Amino acid sequence: MITLHGFKSELRRQRWDDHRLYHQSRINQTLHLISAVSFLLAYALVFKDPLMAVLVGWCVGMVTRQTGHYVFGPARYDHINHISNEHKEQVKVGFNQRRKTLLIAIVLAAPLTLQFDPSLFGLIEPHVDWHAFAERVAITWLILAAIAVGARCTQLCVTRSALTGFVWVFKIATDPLHNICIYWKSPYHLLRGQLYDPLSNVDDAPHEHHVVL
Repeated sequence: MITLHGFKSELRRQRWDDHRLYHQSRINQTLHLISAVSFLLAYALVFKDPLMAVLVGWCVGMVTRQTGHYVFGPARYDHINHISNEHKEQVKVGFNQRRKTLLIAIVLAAPLTLQFDPSLFGLIEPHVDWHAFAERVAITWLILAAIAVGARCTQLCVTRSALTGFVWVFKIATDPLHNICIYWKSPYHLLRGQLYDPLSNVDDAPHEHHVVL
């Protein structure tokens, strides 16, 4: 049975693991801050201009966020948390690097496929101009995102627990607000020459054996 206390505790744990294990780089934190602002803009646009909302979310929000992970994430032994990158990848709650790379490849292939075959193998009406093409790409990306999140949530519910799966979905949906709250000072620290978050309180927080996106 999922309780409010259990939900809050699991959310706090997933967010903490996300921060301490994958967001040590101040550059990564700054890119996540930019991503968070763009996602909030996308949330605001979704009711007025869904096409622009999806394009902002994927082209700005996801690009900056995943650049932070791929380029500036610690893909090596983590001496602060005393855990290898390989172990983190094995126990990750969200998409590990292999799953994430596959998803990104599918996302990038979508506009190329639509350009090569506008009818998408006879499944849709071919686009007649660039605006219609952009709409179809945006819809495809939105569907892919929903499928990816839904599939991972279902997998977590089956292999771990319903609490883990539902909390993960809530976490990624609210990450923009949370990232702004904890990373708004990151550009300032970066300008002062601090490339990595010292994580001075890492030993004071509860360490659980599962991590998140």
